[in-house]
Parts: sequence; C-alpha cells; structure tokens
Amino acid sequence: MKAVYFSPNDTTRRVTEAAAAAMEPGGERVDLLKAPLTEDVSVGAEEMLVVGMPVYAGRIPALCLSSLAHLKGNGGPAAAIAVYGNRDYDDALLELTDLLEAQGFRVVGAGAFIARHSIFPTVAADRPDEKDMAAIAAFGRECQARRGLFSDGHPGEILVKGSRPYKKPGSASFRPAGDKSCTACGACAAICPTHSIDLAEPTVTSGDTCIACAACIRVCPAGSRAFRGAAYHAARKAFELKCAPYRLPETFYRA
Repeated sequence: MKAVYFSPNDTTRRVTEAAAAAMEPGGERVDLLKAPLTEDVSVGAEEMLVVGMPVYAGRIPALCLSSLAHLKGNGGPAAAIAVYGNRDYDDALLELTDLLEAQGFRVVGAGAFIARHSIFPTVAADRPDEKDMAAIAAFGRECQARRGLFSDGHPGEILVKGSRPYKKPGSASFRPAGDKSCTACGACAAICPTHSIDLAEPTVTSGDTCIACAACIRVCPAGSRAFRGAAYHAARKAFELKCAPYRLPETFYRA
C-alpha cells in the first residue's frame, strides 16, 4: 500500500489516509507538500496506490504534475481521490484518473470528497464530517474489493465525471499575507510549495507565484497570515451564498 497526497490544509491527507486505512493497514505515506518526487517510483503490480489531490479551480494542482509523472505503475491497482471545497470538482478527478492510467496503473475507484474551502474557510467549515468519513471508508473498502477483479485479458473500464479537453487552468484572485503580529519565525516561508514568501519580508506574498493553497496560514504560530481586504470579504460572502447547499461525495468504480 502506498498513499500519495498533496495537502496544504491537511484535509486531503486526512481523506486519503482514511481511504487507505479502509483498504489495508500500514503502508507508505508520501507527502508531496514536504517532499516532491524527483525520481521515478515503481509501484508493484500487487501493490495498491492511493493518490489524493486538492482541487484548484476545477483542476489538480499543476505543480504536482511533475511529481505524479514519477509514479510508474505495472498494471497494478490505484484509487484516485479529489478533495474540493463544496463548489465543484469539474475535471480534476477525471484528470487524475487519466494521469494514473497513462502511468500504467489500473484505476479501480475514483472519488470526489468535500473538505473546508482553502480560500474561503467558512465554506464547508466542518467537512469532512462524520457522514463524509463513513463514505470515505466505504470507498476504500469497495476499492479493496475490486483490486483483483481485472486482468490484462479483461481490463474493465472506469467512467469518471468530467470533460476532455479539461477546463482551462485558473488562478487564484486572492493571496494570503501577514500583519504586524508576524514574528518572522520563517514557518510560512519553509512550508510554501512555490517559494512565494521571502524570509527577509515574510508578511508579503508574491502574487506571481502564489497558488493560494493556504499552507502558510495553517502553520503560522502567531495567526498573522490570512486572506484580507474589502474585495476578499465581499467575494467570501457571495461564495458562501453560492456554495451553501450540502454536497455529497461522488464515487466511480471500474466495471
């Protein structure tokens, strides 16, 4: 068992590890936020791979593509997981499924699950909740049950919601920044996956490279970093109204 995830807000990790635990205990965990893959990793034909990605503007994070390209399957089973903030996952789950299939894996299950929104954290603030965790565990068990059902002679097929070509990648309209409570501890700069924070001026975030993943907000011990400004608060209120309905997880399986 190998679980791979990119989880700036720790929710994608929670979802991915919960699904993996429902498949089988133990196994390796690969955190792409802390340790992006730079060399090929071959996954045995009998080993289950679980990959969890957050959804950014309907796509999986572009900066993770190079890491995921290093995962080499040998016809073995895989599960694809997209975690999104209650708006929509658009083409992200299909994109991840396609990528894993192209890398030589046989995706037996694909699931889209809801978690607190990274930019507007008042949206889906308590997700994943108890019902979500039950659905995630059920997904893991179903993937485990299906992992040995398919062969080269009978490969099966998985149909996942989404469109090809995938929607055009978007960019975040808001960037987190620090305020006067910043202690210049450097935690934000150390965790930033795009190196958008300079230790010499840690309250500032580079708008050219920041992907608004909010990892810096999560690790700031002083609570200094946040999304701010009148435009942000107006957008948050509109987004809260638009994304208020309770969305359910969606799962797809190879048949």
